Amino acid sequence: MPRGGDPPLSELALLGEGSLLALSGIGRAAASAAAQALVDAGASALMSFGMAGGLDPKLEPGSVVIPRELLSRDGVRFAASQTWREQVAAAIRPLCAVTEGNLLTSSHAIETPADKAAAFRDSGAVAVDMESAAVAEVAAKHNLPFIAVRAIVDTAADTLPRAVVAASRAGSVRIARLIGGLILAPREIVALIRLAQRYRIAMRTLHAIGAHLA
Repeated sequence: MPRGGDPPLSELALLGEGSLLALSGIGRAAASAAAQALVDAGASALMSFGMAGGLDPKLEPGSVVIPRELLSRDGVRFAASQTWREQVAAAIRPLCAVTEGNLLTSSHAIETPADKAAAFRDSGAVAVDMESAAVAEVAAKHNLPFIAVRAIVDTAADTLPRAVVAASRAGSVRIARLIGGLILAPREIVALIRLAQRYRIAMRTLHAIGAHLA
């Protein structure tokens, strides 16, 4: 699961019923390393749990995507475990809206509505993140079941503030760089506030799902 900070890949948290949690930074490399750390610790299945951006205009903040397939920008496809995916989707549908459309993993943030529309049209994916295909690749390498559970933050109609995108390029959100970017582009503060509101909605959804599945 991505977080805004340096990724403690050597630290694994033990959850209920023997499940392990690894927190990764933003992006493919961090997610791959976290997934491999879980495999090395004896994990028998992998779940990518976190946030995504909407590509399908129908998806609202807090909607949940549990994809049938994971797509990378280079055309590689990974099938999620059907049985596990259906069980989790059925369990959380009473809590929130769930779609099982495909999830695209991109090497960079898709920032504008026009670019999101193009990604939606070209890939057919309903949402995008920067980690899940990397986790799916590790699972496939070790012949392990895999699913992704992702809550929507920014919608297809939202433009990501450039200050946020620039501050996240190092694999985690650099607050000093974010503040510097906002000083240079103060008009982005409104968009940042809107994004923060959507982030809180997505976080509430993820917390509810986590508590329900625990």
